[in-house]
Amino acid sequence: MSLRTEENRLAEQLLQGRRRALARLITQVENENPAARPALMALHAHTGHAHIVGVPGAPGCGKSTLVNEIAKQFRRDGETIGIEAVDPTSPFSGGAVLGDRIRMRDLAGDQGFFIRSMASRGSLGGLARATGTVVKLLDAAGFDIVLIETVGAGQSEVDIAKATHTTIVVQAPGMGDDIQAIKAGILEIADIFAVNKADRPGAENTVKALQMMQRLGRDNHERHRRHHSELLPPRLHDGRDESKLGPEVGPEVEHWEPPILQTVSIRGEGAAEVVTAIREHRAYLHRSGEFQARETARVEIEFAVLLRQALLSDLLTRVPAGQLDTILAQLVARELDPYTAVEQLLAAR
Repeated sequence: MSLRTEENRLAEQLLQGRRRALARLITQVENENPAARPALMALHAHTGHAHIVGVPGAPGCGKSTLVNEIAKQFRRDGETIGIEAVDPTSPFSGGAVLGDRIRMRDLAGDQGFFIRSMASRGSLGGLARATGTVVKLLDAAGFDIVLIETVGAGQSEVDIAKATHTTIVVQAPGMGDDIQAIKAGILEIADIFAVNKADRPGAENTVKALQMMQRLGRDNHERHRRHHSELLPPRLHDGRDESKLGPEVGPEVEHWEPPILQTVSIRGEGAAEVVTAIREHRAYLHRSGEFQARETARVEIEFAVLLRQALLSDLLTRVPAGQLDTILAQLVARELDPYTAVEQLLAAR
C-alpha cells in the first residue's frame, strides 16, 4: 500500500490495530470528506469477516444498556466488539448526543472494544448516512462483531435489516398498547426478539403479543402455500396424473423461528441468552446459505447508493448555471411536470 497520502497511512495504521487511525477515518467519513475515498478503496479487500448485528427499538426500551451487556458478554468469550451507536442530532452542535458512551463506560480502555456515536443528521430509518461505511471500517479493523444501535425511531427503523446479518428487535412493557407489536414493519425484520425490562408489570403481555404475531405469520404462510399449490395445474408424466398423488414431497427447507427472550439489562440478566441466540442465528445463516444472500444484498445496496450519488453529482455538474433554478420555478408554477423535467435534464447531458 502506498504511503504517499495521509489517508493511506491511516488505512495501514487501521489494519495494524491503531484505534486512533480508525477514529480519524470515521470522522472523515462522517464529515463526507472525499479525501477518505482512497483509504476506503484500499480497505475494501480486508472486509467481509465481521458478523454485523443491528439493534432497533423504540426510545426508552433499554437498547443502550442491553447493547452494553451483550458487548460485555462477547468480550468475556474473547471476541472483539465494534459498536456504532446512532444518536439523535444535537440542535446546537449538529453532532451526536453522546448518551450511549456514558452508559458503556464499563468497557472503556479495553482494546478489544470500540464505540463510536454518530448523529443521524436527519436521516430516516434509524441510521446515519455514513452507517454502512463506518461498519466497513470496523470490519476492516478486525472486529469479530459489529453492533449497530439505531436512533430509536420506532416502526420506521426497517433500514437496519438491509445493513446487518442479524437483527435484534428490542421491546419493553409499558411502552403503549401491546397490539402495536402486531403492526407490520419493524417486527417483521426481527431475527431475535428481546423483551427488555422483563421484571416490570406487563412483560408477559408483551411476550404473548409477540407469540401471537408469530402464530399469525405461520398461519398466513401456510395458507399462502396451500393456496398456491391449489392453483398449480396438474402435471402429466408417464401417463400419471400427479395431481392425484398428493402434495409433492421435496427436501425440507430449514426455517428460522425468531426466539423471544426476556432480559433485564440493567442487571445483566438475559444477555448471555441473547449472545447464544446471535451465535445460533449466525450458524443457521451459514448452514442454510442465507448468509451469502444477505451479504450480497448488503453489497448491492451499497453499490446502488454510491452509483446513484455519483450519477446525480455528475449530472448536476453538467447542468448550465441557472437552468436548475429555472426548472424548479416551472415545476412550482405547474408549467412543467417533473417527469418531463427529468427527461430534459437527461437529454441535455
